Amino acid sequence: MIIFLTFSSEQEQDKFEYLFHQYKKLLLHHTYGILKDYALAEDAVSEAYIRVYKNLHKIDRPDSPRTVAFLVTIARNISLTMLAQEKKHLTEVLFEEQSDGFDLEETILTRVSTARVQELLHQMREELRGVFILKYTYDLSHREIADTLGISENNVTVRLHRAKKTLAAALKKEGFENG
Repeated sequence: MIIFLTFSSEQEQDKFEYLFHQYKKLLLHHTYGILKDYALAEDAVSEAYIRVYKNLHKIDRPDSPRTVAFLVTIARNISLTMLAQEKKHLTEVLFEEQSDGFDLEETILTRVSTARVQELLHQMREELRGVFILKYTYDLSHREIADTLGISENNVTVRLHRAKKTLAAALKKEGFENG
């Protein structure tokens, strides 16, 4: 996505460019430290600079420690929000109840840490994990996932079902039975 920023003066544009070039790496370092994912960290930094643009009038001296703290705070807050949203998507997944009575949703919401669910997802086959993450982390529709991966919507449905079944089996194997 390309965003065109319009500045009311050349001074504002110079200030923004200075902030961008001077602190981009620092913000990327901070966001990566929180998100542990380079692509997400880049997204967080991009969002941070959009907010900086909207609040450029609040920055008097671009090279002051106060400005650095302001930028880092914006980037940190965006990263924490993204992290919370990712965890929320993983824990609020609406799973169909398994035919054997194992309630995957209830188990994840009450007894399994998000970190453990992420570990189990990374043990899954890539084709299952990718569809699961696109659906429940990024909240994409079956159509959007199909378009992104170049597969049919039916294939998305099948892969999601298999991913849920695989995750439920792994949790059951670890002793996370209902009751």
